[in-house]
Amino acid sequence: MAFKAGDKVLIISCADDPRATGRTGRIVDDLPPGPLTDGRWTVNRISPLIAPVLCHTHELRAA
Repeated sequence: MAFKAGDKVLIISCADDPRATGRTGRIVDDLPPGPLTDGRWTVNRISPLIAPVLCHTHELRAA
């Protein structure tokens, strides 16, 4: 699934920060992820205590 900036997503799992699992956030990236992020999407606005995380497509679902 391809996401775009601003899409609300549910984080199914997150190897970058397991505390984000089960929470919702917003996609930051305007373009599909590339080699700089190792193919992971940047997700922000998860919680005031959780910084933006990087998640693979299979770790995210549209919310």
